[in-house]
Amino acid sequence: MGRAAGLVRVKFGRVELGRVESQREFESRLAVKVMNFPDLFPRRERRTSSRGAYWGPRGTAAATIASRLTFDRVARRYGESFAVRDLSLDIAPGEVVCLLGPSGCGKTTLLRLAAGIEKVSGGRILMDGQEVSGPNRFVPPEKRGIGLMFQDFALFPHLSILENVAFGLRSLSRAEAHRIALAALERVGLARYADDYPHVLSGGEQQRAALARAMAPRPSVLLMDEPFSGLDIQLRDSMQEETLAILKETRATCMIVTHHSEEAMRMGDRIAVMRAGRLVQQGDAEHLYREPADLFVARLFSDINELRCRVEGGKLCTPLGGFPADGLQAGEEAVLCIRQRGVRLVAPGAGRAGRVLNVRFLGDAALVEIAVEGLDQPLRARLSEREAPSPHAEVGVDIAPESVLVFAPEENRSD
Repeated sequence: MGRAAGLVRVKFGRVELGRVESQREFESRLAVKVMNFPDLFPRRERRTSSRGAYWGPRGTAAATIASRLTFDRVARRYGESFAVRDLSLDIAPGEVVCLLGPSGCGKTTLLRLAAGIEKVSGGRILMDGQEVSGPNRFVPPEKRGIGLMFQDFALFPHLSILENVAFGLRSLSRAEAHRIALAALERVGLARYADDYPHVLSGGEQQRAALARAMAPRPSVLLMDEPFSGLDIQLRDSMQEETLAILKETRATCMIVTHHSEEAMRMGDRIAVMRAGRLVQQGDAEHLYREPADLFVARLFSDINELRCRVEGGKLCTPLGGFPADGLQAGEEAVLCIRQRGVRLVAPGAGRAGRVLNVRFLGDAALVEIAVEGLDQPLRARLSEREAPSPHAEVGVDIAPESVLVFAPEENRSD
């Protein structure tokens, strides 16, 4: 390495990077070299397990002292637009909370505020009752004891896997940092790749390396931004299962950002649903499924049929019959929601008369579209594939009462 006119000439192994002015330029140039010339970088032969992606023994992840994370009427504004507005949420020590909502609803902004990457425009964020972001105090990210796991994993291409995991352990001696990092890699099943570089790992393995890096410093709070979004379905299921096992072992408080309701139901002790920067509803998975606060939440957790109707004679009148109109006044409009799994097909002559328009095979299930007189759109039923009727068959349609939800029309709501 030589210096000239304030520039540094860098040679990394057999790789000539030329003159660089900053660490960022160095990393950028090196990343390009890694992608275009992977053979120039150290690499050992990959060994695969007969079990596919395997993890280390459960119960071996180092435990941490979890913190309570509290958002007290938090707001974040960009110009005249609010990304987060008047949001309050309390996460108990060791609890796993999933932030669920569509893209642009403020989930990732809230995570960045908790990490200290951004500052609040209003309200406070507290850890164990102590303000870390607010009008009176701002604690920088590196002093909050928070671990971050990004959507793109953000592994440094010029560092070995071991050095990546040890990156957050700079306050320790090199030997101690490497010992802790290697233990973290053992837990996620990547110790054999400790001396390799990120480009030799698959997407799932990079995710495991990123998890090991986030957990190695034993953070009291772990923040995860859509960590499974780039994985295929089968790999995603196993990754979620093992990640949740590690979270329970370490006992860290965790907030996971996702827009997949099934992932939130699987991972979270509690789910917080966001829309347009606000907290709409929170609770455990069963509560949100059975008692959604509004049509927006119902759509997140169920495949539903929606029927616009009006209250007449104390009931919601539809071509499928009358349904209770609790809390609604005569003449008032409403949306009757029927879960697809609550539509039952019975023998012709029983229930409401219908005719099968289409049957879509979905593996263990079948999606059946039925024409019912008086309905503008086909009614959809999700059945076991063994129960699926033949196309064009005449059937009877019955509705399970517990599958019915009633809400005000979306245009009548106010944020």
